[in-house]
This record gives sequence, C-alpha cells and structure tokens, in this order.
Amino acid sequence: MLKIFKYLKTKDWVMIIISLVFVVTGVWLDLKMPEYMATITQLVKTEGSAMRDIWLNGGYMLLCALGSLSTMIAVGFLAAKIGASFSQRLRSELFNKVDSFSMREINKFSTSSLITRSTNDVTQLQMLITMGLQMLVKAPILAVWAVIKISGKGFEWTLATGAAVFILVVMMTLILLLVMPKFKKMQRLTDDMNRVTRENLTGLPVVRAYNAEKYQEEKFEKTNKELTGAHLFTNRAMAVMQSAMPLIMSGLSLAIYWIGAILINNAAGAERLTLFSNMVVFSSYSMQIIMAFMMITMLFIFLPRASVSAKRINEVLDTEPAIKDGYAIGGLDGMSGEVEFKNVGFKYPGAADYVLQDVSFIAKQGETVAFIGSTGSGKSTLINLVPRFYDATEGEILINGVNVRDYQLEALNNKIGYIPQKAVMFSGTVASNVAFGERAGEDAGEEDIWTAVRIAQGTDFVEKMDGAYNAQIARGGGNVSGGQKQRLSIARAVCKNPEIYIFDDSFSALDYKTDRALRTALKKETQSATSLIVAQRIGTIMDADKIVVLDEGKVVGIGKHKELLKTCQVYREIAMSQLSEEELAV
Repeated sequence: MLKIFKYLKTKDWVMIIISLVFVVTGVWLDLKMPEYMATITQLVKTEGSAMRDIWLNGGYMLLCALGSLSTMIAVGFLAAKIGASFSQRLRSELFNKVDSFSMREINKFSTSSLITRSTNDVTQLQMLITMGLQMLVKAPILAVWAVIKISGKGFEWTLATGAAVFILVVMMTLILLLVMPKFKKMQRLTDDMNRVTRENLTGLPVVRAYNAEKYQEEKFEKTNKELTGAHLFTNRAMAVMQSAMPLIMSGLSLAIYWIGAILINNAAGAERLTLFSNMVVFSSYSMQIIMAFMMITMLFIFLPRASVSAKRINEVLDTEPAIKDGYAIGGLDGMSGEVEFKNVGFKYPGAADYVLQDVSFIAKQGETVAFIGSTGSGKSTLINLVPRFYDATEGEILINGVNVRDYQLEALNNKIGYIPQKAVMFSGTVASNVAFGERAGEDAGEEDIWTAVRIAQGTDFVEKMDGAYNAQIARGGGNVSGGQKQRLSIARAVCKNPEIYIFDDSFSALDYKTDRALRTALKKETQSATSLIVAQRIGTIMDADKIVVLDEGKVVGIGKHKELLKTCQVYREIAMSQLSEEELAV
C-alpha cells in the first residue's frame, strides 16, 4: 500500500510535515489540561488557596482547549487539501495509463472494473489520507505521550489501564481478521454492480423489447444483495467495536476510581490529597489513551478497504501496455497509403487456436480492398491489426514499407481514418464529433467539416437538425439513428484526410441507395487514399479493386468480383445467398 504514496508531490509532503507539527502541538495542549486540572484540585483541597490562582489555571485550561481546537481545524484543512490533490493526480494517472492500453489490457481488467478503480477506489484512498492525518498520526503520539505522563503515578492504575488496552487490541485484531476478506470482496462486488448497471442501461431498448425487465432486476438484485450483505457484515463488526469502546472506557473509569477509593481510604491523611490528585490526573490520561485507540479503531474502518483499493490501483498503474511505441514517423520515400500483410497469423492472448493464419496481400495507394467471409472468419480482427489494437502473433504488417510495430503510435494513427463496426458518438455538437481527430496536425475548419459531411451523405439530415452543424449530440448518439451515426462516423474519418481508410462493416445501417452514393463520393473525393473495407453485403464490395475472401481465418481467394465468382467457391456461395444469377451478371 505504501507504494501508492509515491504519487504525492513535494508540496504535499511539506503540508504533511506542517500537519504533523500541528498534530504534535494539539496533543501537547490536550495533555497539558490534566496537569492544570490536578493543580486546581490541589488548590481547592488546600486551605487558604487564592481564588485568583484557581481562575488562572482554569484560564490556562481554556486556552489549551481553544489551541487544540485551532490545531484540529488547521490539520483538517491541510488533510482535505492533500487528499483532494492526491486523488486528482491519481485519477489523471489512471486515465492516462488506461488511455495507453491496448484491447488486451482493457479486456484483462474489464471496463466496469476500470471505472470502479478510477472512482470508488481513489475515493477510498482520499478518505484514508483525510482521516489518517487527523487520526492515524495523532493516535500513537497521543497514546505514547499519555503513557509517559502516567508512568509512576500508581502501579494499580497502570495495571487496570494495561488490561483495558489489551482487551482493545485483541478485539481489534480479531475484527480486522474477520473484515479484511470482506473488504476485498466488496470491491469486486462493486465492479459487478457497475457491470450489471451498465449493461442494463446500455441495453435498455433490448431489455424492453424482450420483456426482460424481471430477469435484469433479478440479476441486479442478486449482485446488490451480495454487496449489501458484505457491507452489513463489516458494518456490524465495526458496530460491535464502537459499542465496546464506551463500555471499556466506563469500566476503566470505574476501576480507576474504585482502586483510588481503596488507596485513599488506606492512606495516611497527608498522602490522601496527593493520591486524590493523581487519581484525577490518571483518570484523564487513561481516557486519552482509550481515545487514541478509538481513533485507531475508526481508521480500521477505512484502512483495510483503502489497502485493497491501493492494490487494485497499483495493478493498473504497474501494467505495461503490450503495444509499445516505435521510432518511425514516416514510411519509405515515394510511398503513401500502401498496406502489406506478409504471412500474418494472430491468436488472442491465452487462446489455443489461431484466428488468422498465413494472411498475405498488398493494398496499393488509391486501391479499395474489401474483405468478406462468413461470421467469425476473422475479417474485423484482420483490419484491427493495422492500427495496432492488437499486434500480429506471426508475420509482418507494413505501411509504406515500414512495419507498424516500428511506427510511433501517434504517427501511425495520423495515417489512418478508422470507422468502427459500432459507430461511436461523443457528447457535444455535430461539428465537434466530425472534427474529433486532428487534420494533418491542425484543427479542422468549417469548410472541412461541411465537405466531410457532404461526402458522407449527411447534409440532408444534419441541416434539418436544430442548430445544424452546432446541433447537440447526446452521449453515445442517443438522439440520432444508427444510419445517421454511421454517416457522421464516416464524416469524422473523411475530415481527418488520412492516407488509409478502414471501414469495419461501416455501411451496414445504410440503405442501398445511400450506400452506393456514399461509396461513389468517397471514390471521387479520396482518390489518393487507400480503403480497406469489411462488409457483409456483396453489393458494397462488388466494385472494389481487390476482394480478399476469408474462411476460418485463412485466405481462400483474392481478386475482383467477376474473377472470384469463377474461381472461389466460398465467394460464390456468399454472392448467391444475397443476389440472383441475373443481378450477379449485371
């Protein structure tokens, strides 16, 4: 857990040191008050004592109390500031780290778990720092100092206080051993709760369409019940400890006064006043010791869970991305937009079977290369290797003659306009979504945005929206249709003006007329760019310069549409399942 504190900055450590000074000052003031109380007790019991001396010592007690309050306020302010800045820095580190992850690391942790680690887990550490500086540091100083103060005041009282402390330590140890596994389980269950809630919200239309509300409620209830049970167990354990504290404190006070009464009763007249004064002081200091252990008990509510959270956060921050940055920023001279696969094989991490085997082809500048095959044949996996969402297990992928592994990731991404299978929209405006990527290192202008939307066949619906290009897009594109999201996603890639376009089944939500018009406009406006298209519809890829047919991860045919109808049985079967003989002939 201590490893996580390396993210504290010098400024934070300076504030921590200042906080320690305030804590020590506050403890000193707290422990001075019993001394003034003892003096007042002696003055009250001594004949001829001046009232002015009693008032003076009472004033000193009041000043000590006010000073202690001031130090507590100062420590609370500094602790809150340190905790807030630490959590801000930690969330930034987590976000930047996750941003560098490949799909391999994302799948390893899961989206819901990464969200929990960036929010709930960081909050646990923030609470620990905020409460720790006020209690964790103060408690041992207070306990040790108070023990030093009472040493030599009476063996019997010391024995009673030691017995009370021993009972506290045993009780805290037992409870800690019980609740620690539950705290670990609670963080995992919080991940599950996020996952179930996220699935339900994102899939709400499907849930309603299939009348599956009850099923989703039962799934949520199961996770919620487990999480609630874990919370109840830990809270009940802590409640037992908190309830036992007043009992121990009251029992200790009773023991001290009972022992004191016996000692005073058996003492000579001259010693009684000293014993009575010592009893009052001892009672105050023993309560301070028990209060110190109560503070430690309060921290036990935060410490185990924060320890688990720190471990989970460190797991993310210590994970090295599988996709390493290269050194190249450009390809070989005279080459632009050329993509070559050389005997590429790929299997997912931990999988036994290859998804792709011995895939080889070349897409030259300006060519449109399409990929088709049955579901699960590896089409999407193949094109996801180009932007390095995963790295090829075997073989090489070259862009402009340079292996994609050798490119700087930023330079590689600048060459590619990627349109995913599921169109992604961000909260903002139409313009901000279209101009999402950099355009040759510069922000896109209005003309660039308008041109990109026109090429993507989106002008008709965009200009009818309230605000047109400044119209608001809801998170996830909830206020536009699937086809409109696809066209805006394509416009985003066009606006970037890349060397290579990657269309991962990006025309599936479009009608045939729009599909045809969009591809014609793309071919005309982006003649120098290379296009890699994954499609299910033969009509979308018939005009491609080259069609790569995949079957169970292997290339079973490469050529143009008419050639493949004659030479590739797999392609012909797919074509015949979608179009008639007459349509294929045309």
